[in-house]
Amino acid sequence: MKRIHWLAAAAIAVTSSAAFAQGNDLRIAHIYGKTGPLEAYAKQSHTGLMLGLEYMTGGTMQVLGRKIVVIEKDTQLKPDLGKAALAAAYGDDKVDLAIGPVSSGVALAMLPVAEEYKKVLIVEPAVADSITGDKWNRYIFRTARNSTQDAFAGAAALPDGASVAMLAQDYAFGRDGVKAFKEAMAATGSKAKVVHEEYAPQQTTDFTAPAQRIFDALKDKPGRKIIAIIWAGTHPMPKIMDLKPERFGIEVAPGGNILPVMKGWKDFAGTEGAVYYYYGFPKNKINDWLVAEHQKRFGTPPDFFTAGGFAAASAAIEGIKKAGGTDTEKLIAAMAGMSFETPKGTMTFRKEDHQAMQSMYHWKIKKDQKGEWDLLDLVSGIPASKLPVPVRNKR
Repeated sequence: MKRIHWLAAAAIAVTSSAAFAQGNDLRIAHIYGKTGPLEAYAKQSHTGLMLGLEYMTGGTMQVLGRKIVVIEKDTQLKPDLGKAALAAAYGDDKVDLAIGPVSSGVALAMLPVAEEYKKVLIVEPAVADSITGDKWNRYIFRTARNSTQDAFAGAAALPDGASVAMLAQDYAFGRDGVKAFKEAMAATGSKAKVVHEEYAPQQTTDFTAPAQRIFDALKDKPGRKIIAIIWAGTHPMPKIMDLKPERFGIEVAPGGNILPVMKGWKDFAGTEGAVYYYYGFPKNKINDWLVAEHQKRFGTPPDFFTAGGFAAASAAIEGIKKAGGTDTEKLIAAMAGMSFETPKGTMTFRKEDHQAMQSMYHWKIKKDQKGEWDLLDLVSGIPASKLPVPVRNKR
């Protein structure tokens, strides 16, 4: 028996796949890494998706008179499982569209499946540039930010003239991130310079050797010296700080992360970085609702990937309304160039590659934190117009 979630305005009940035959339900597959090292990201993404569907349908969980059915499938962060799950969702479950996954490696395996079945896949929250770059096809839309958007925001937060060493995971997310970071620095005329690149396996727990190579590369450089980190999962900053980079006048720029991770950074007050979302930064009606509802239901503010899941729901509902249904060609025509509202404010799918253009935020860790989740000060918002992300697809 397949496990699916049947959504109504007031409750979620479990039913069997036989229920698919009933009525004219609108079927959405959420294919994501429910188990594995990025489980926390996945849980947030699903919570955000469900809250977004609720908000965007005014609590009815219906659109154009069709009841929404969300089918969950677990990739376990394995590309082959993600590929098979998406094929099963399109082929067996007859979903109208799909959303996910968490991992960039899994996403890259899933892209050709969307093209084969000629069905829309909204990528959220996988980040690698190649998803809307050379591996992209016209059935792919991405509400998640990409590596280059991260990079432009990170470059904007760097001081002029700094020497930078990059620490990243040794797979698509990390390598695309470093490449994008260097390109962003060049495109913006940044006077900072990347002087070293260090790639470590995804499951690294001992950073002594990578850190020593970074220290050796930076310690004799003039001016400010910064380690910029691109990392998913358990963050290496505390372990890097344990190795006392300040001995060499080296600072750390950790990038944004989920709240439980950033909560552990209180001792690093004044450290700066860039982030996709922090609940206290956007000022709009949707974010106000999301923060209040998430706090009421779960006892915490919404997090990094919660906002992303909500954005994917918003894109799906607005696209279906605009298209007048779920016909794939009409959906693509409606969504290409479409603007839609999210907890971050307005996003717009770029026509050329269906990447959502969106704002980012430059932050600083607060010195005086007034509560458990009072973590960051906003240095400045970075609007989408200040993030000149190049079109990378070849089609």
